[in-house]
Amino acid sequence: MRGGPPVILEVALNGVTSPERNPASPWRPDEIAADALRCLAEGAAIVHTHTHEPVRDPTGAAALYLDAYRRVLAGRADAILYPTMGVGATIEERYGHVEPLARAGAIRAAVVDTGSVNLGEMGRDGRADRFDFVYANGPRDVAFMFETCRRLGLGPSVACFEPGFLRTVVAYARAGRLPAGTLVKLYFTERGYFAGGAPLFGVPPIEEALALYLALLEGLELPWAVAVIGGSLLDSPLAEAALARGGHLRVGLEDEPGAKGNPELVARARELCERHGRRLATPGEAARRLGLPERRAAAGAAA
Repeated sequence: MRGGPPVILEVALNGVTSPERNPASPWRPDEIAADALRCLAEGAAIVHTHTHEPVRDPTGAAALYLDAYRRVLAGRADAILYPTMGVGATIEERYGHVEPLARAGAIRAAVVDTGSVNLGEMGRDGRADRFDFVYANGPRDVAFMFETCRRLGLGPSVACFEPGFLRTVVAYARAGRLPAGTLVKLYFTERGYFAGGAPLFGVPPIEEALALYLALLEGLELPWAVAVIGGSLLDSPLAEAALARGGHLRVGLEDEPGAKGNPELVARARELCERHGRRLATPGEAARRLGLPERRAAAGAAA
């Protein structure tokens, strides 16, 4: 059956895809802002970014994000923007940039990663140790992120790298503890995140894997989107399968490092949605659909 509610499209502009890996990847604040505005003009509702200097204290990281986000909001005050996780030994350090961004009125959502995962990958030589990275978020960390979102009026943008991540979301939902505005992103893995080797985590981008995720969500009215790490969501069977089931989409150079560019991915996603009788949601429509709290302050006028 074709047709349905508007599709919330998230675009992840850069991530670990540096300009050396893909010259189209925006890196500095002015480049990020310009690319974000082009994507919003093409129909994206949510924009996710990393900074070009990830190893910073929370105050410094917030300043880098604000440099880009204020430029975006000056042109599109309705934009839904959110940053990635920071760097640090504790969750307070890794999440410390979120509060100043929220207080400045620059963000309406925040990343919440609800579990731990080995983000390593297998190189062509059969070795995994070159890409050894354990991404750890314990139960206390997850509780801290959700509570911070609740306190600051931010919608959790939840990345489910593996089914266990989703089990945590489901547990919070059934306990009535999910903050307003939660969007669940179901991740599928085509190639490794860092260098494009064989992935050692996640589930493949096949409809059977989507069925597993959706079975875990059975009975819950939670908005969800699909994303493919290290591959093309739009060339996989998942995009059309998600659209047919009322889901939403995430694209971007963070996930698909070899793509031509972010605006082109957004345009392709829009065309696919239209072929299925589903137009893209505006940022305002996405905010209402997700139940996002109102932005605390107007950051667009600041420069």
